[in-house]
Amino acid sequence: MTSYSCCLILLLFTWNTSAYGPNQRAQKKGDIILGGLFPIHFGVAAKDQDLKSRPESVECIRYNFRGFRWLQAMIFAIEEINSSPTLLPNMTLGYRIFDTCNTVSKALEATLSFVAQNKIDSLNLDEFCNCSEHIPSTIAVVGATGSGISTAVANLLGLFYIPQVSYASSSRLLSNKNQFKSFLRTIPNDEHQATAMADIIEYFRWNWVGTIAADDDYGRPGIEKFREEAEERDICIDFSELISQYSDEEEIQQVVEVIQNSTARVIVVFSSGPDLEPLIKEIVRRNITGKIWLASEAWASSSLIAMPEFFRVIGSTIGFALKAGQIPGFREFLQKVHPKKSTNNGFAKEFWEETFNCYLPDGSKNSPASTSFHKGHEEGLGAGNGTSAFRPPCTGDENITSVETPYMDYTHLRISYNVYLAVYSIAHALQDIYTCTPGKGLFTNGSCADIKKVEAWQVLKHLRHLNFTNNMGEQVDFDEFGDLVGNYSIINWHLSPEDGSVVFEEVGHYNVYAKKGERLFINENKILWGGFSKEVPFSNCSRDCLPGTRKGIIEGEPTCCFECVDCPDGEYSDETDASACDKCPEDYWSNENHTSCIPKQIEFLAWTEPFGIALTLFAVLGIFLTSFVLGVFTKFRNTPIVKATNRELSYLLLFSLLCCFSSSLFFIGEPQNWTCRLRQPAFGISFVLCISCILVKTNRVLLVFEAKIPTSLHRKWWGLNLQFLLVFLCTFVQIVICVIWLYTAPPSSYRNHELEDEIIFITCHEGSLMALGFLIGYTCLLAAICFFFAFKSRKLPENFNEAKFITFSMLIFFIVWISFIPAYASTYGKFVSAVEVIAILAASFGLLACIFFNKVYIILFKPSRNTIEEVRCSTAAHAFKVAARATLRRSNVSRKRSNSLGGSTGSTPSSSISSKSNHEDPFPLPACAERQRQQQRGCKQKVSFGSGTVTLSLSFEEPQKNAMANRNAKRRNSLEAQNSDDSLMRHRALLPLQ
Repeated sequence: MTSYSCCLILLLFTWNTSAYGPNQRAQKKGDIILGGLFPIHFGVAAKDQDLKSRPESVECIRYNFRGFRWLQAMIFAIEEINSSPTLLPNMTLGYRIFDTCNTVSKALEATLSFVAQNKIDSLNLDEFCNCSEHIPSTIAVVGATGSGISTAVANLLGLFYIPQVSYASSSRLLSNKNQFKSFLRTIPNDEHQATAMADIIEYFRWNWVGTIAADDDYGRPGIEKFREEAEERDICIDFSELISQYSDEEEIQQVVEVIQNSTARVIVVFSSGPDLEPLIKEIVRRNITGKIWLASEAWASSSLIAMPEFFRVIGSTIGFALKAGQIPGFREFLQKVHPKKSTNNGFAKEFWEETFNCYLPDGSKNSPASTSFHKGHEEGLGAGNGTSAFRPPCTGDENITSVETPYMDYTHLRISYNVYLAVYSIAHALQDIYTCTPGKGLFTNGSCADIKKVEAWQVLKHLRHLNFTNNMGEQVDFDEFGDLVGNYSIINWHLSPEDGSVVFEEVGHYNVYAKKGERLFINENKILWGGFSKEVPFSNCSRDCLPGTRKGIIEGEPTCCFECVDCPDGEYSDETDASACDKCPEDYWSNENHTSCIPKQIEFLAWTEPFGIALTLFAVLGIFLTSFVLGVFTKFRNTPIVKATNRELSYLLLFSLLCCFSSSLFFIGEPQNWTCRLRQPAFGISFVLCISCILVKTNRVLLVFEAKIPTSLHRKWWGLNLQFLLVFLCTFVQIVICVIWLYTAPPSSYRNHELEDEIIFITCHEGSLMALGFLIGYTCLLAAICFFFAFKSRKLPENFNEAKFITFSMLIFFIVWISFIPAYASTYGKFVSAVEVIAILAASFGLLACIFFNKVYIILFKPSRNTIEEVRCSTAAHAFKVAARATLRRSNVSRKRSNSLGGSTGSTPSSSISSKSNHEDPFPLPACAERQRQQQRGCKQKVSFGSGTVTLSLSFEEPQKNAMANRNAKRRNSLEAQNSDDSLMRHRALLPLQ
């Protein structure tokens, strides 16, 4: 069994040595060995294995200068730790570093050597085998570069709990500790980077982009996270393509066709430089310009892409770069590299040959070194530049500083610093083991690991609890997912005016620790689009919707493709590309452009507007005319006309008209609560008072004229007290209605937004339309009764009751208020008040004009008619008319009766009653209809009817002599007896009342 195991081990080492000779590794002995995986080459040569013979290991091609610099960073860190008196004193770190050739197969081949060595050590074969060249187990591995390679390596190392600290693998899949148990990294994962990309697109207000991702564990998860972030920000993706460095030409052509035909100008790329290089070359060949490239950190500074000949196509690149670190002394260490001095570094010889395009005699390759191809991260990747088929021999005296290669580009140490930090992380974990105090350890019962027999899983345990301060004063500790949270720098590609090379200008940063919305900072003044322009390019599916419009969905198109729709009235948008219009507040309305809200126009029947001024002038005119009439009646209060029209009621009537005209003014001006509660009751009570005066006045005269001979009882009941009592009672009913209205549903000021969108109508809310109906209805009822009595008394003497004028005024009143109802119901806003004011003024002017203007005209311009004789003449004429009508009616009845008794069938002549005046018995009657002709002869009235004529002649001269009075009395008594008419005495008895 022992001999069999030894043979197996020797066979394994023989196979492993054939695959990895001394020149294909960097190796140094030590007490503790660290493994390393670096992409010294970009790929492997394509070789068809026909299996006719034993398969040979494929050859790595295309040298990567940056990969060699990263390897140098690991060696520098180990040597710095070995020379440190405080970190791992009396301990020496060794290393075994292999070339992954940027492929999974080579990486796994190297990883197997780490695992195999650990398994050999676990067998404890020292007592059976004399292994003088025995190398201790690899207790940790630094690497690898690409996320796809690290995924494969992590799966293998995780089986044996060998810690793996990657310096460049940023795929978020590697944060899954259930699958990758021993994986840690000194680079942030891509989750924050994808979020930062979406934030940049949102910052520049782009919403129409394309995506390209490497078809591996780095590109696919990264672009998937970006899609999630883009969807949250309403960013639409026009196309999404996968690429690989192994894609054939036809696949590359298809992707280029998609890019060329797309209207999206921004292209988000989650890829490495080697995977992206074939695509960029084809785009350059077709000269597809005008695109903005948003680069992930894996190719943002890649020397494979950032080449001057590519700049016209990808000059508008904005990318992410890791925070640069400082490694004191590293520059000098890089300059000391030499094949003869770097005996532990088997890669130094090939580096020298590729740098100076020569060959060293012992094992140089006489093959051309073409442009390198590598899956690298942040710092970018370099390539050999040999072009001749056969190189000249190297002298060994070449100056490394005289040649510009990516190896010497140490201005921004990003990946190199991550390698440096990864080595120091492992060293500090070992230091924790070295200084562990029993009882305070991380293992069972607080035990500590033995630093001389430390195992990989023990180092992994301490790495998970690591916490130290690096050389830049920053705290280093891995989170529960084995990640370090870091910030990003944002770079923009510029063309150097000095040598025409591509330089990376830092234009901003992304702070992962800041609050959301404050993480991104960009200095737009430093950005050059296409290498020269300051204007931000446009990359939207649709043009921006200006303020005042909103985005409208186009059926069948992505949400980013929209049409601009004007905001409806009452809504606004004050920003570009508004998704929806905002409604204006209740008291505001959108302006003409719908970009903001302005206060709504407030309308009411104002004092200052022409309509309000006109109504006010008419109301003031009515007040003035009414006051003028009242003054005339007051001045001429003892004249017959004023007495005959019931002087006291006339005063009250004029006062009520003043109130009517004044009440109309409450409807003008901005409605307030107190004006709303006052105006309708003032209007209603004023009109009821007015109508009540007219009603009582008309009814009183009518009853007196139709009554029998007035007695003292009549005079008592129809005195002023009763008249005022009736007026008060009629008005009191209206007052009760108003009080009930104001108590139960008081009117109030109301801002009406519903009638017109742009206008607020300040009106009075009446509280109860039923109460308003009762108020107007009661007024109209009194007016109807008044109209009835006025119409009935239309034939009375006009000096007592202006029946015809009152009837006409009531007709005007009804026409006005009947017209008011539909006008009130059909108007809105301030015109409601205007309609009511017009109705009040029209009715008031009708009453004033019809009742008083004729009297004022007689008083002022016809004083001859304002005499007692005129009044008595008019009254007597009415009395004789009534008497004659009664006499004629009785005569007709008597004739019909006699005819029926006597059997007469002949025609009957008309009856005639005549009272003639002669010289002996004159009847002087001044102020009769034929005043000039009959002034000396008296007044003679001739009354004609259809069946006869009665001629009446009376004299009302003032009795100066008793004889004349007796004769007149006898004459009147004789006439009364002759006609048997009591109504004459009834009317003549009324005269002393006036």
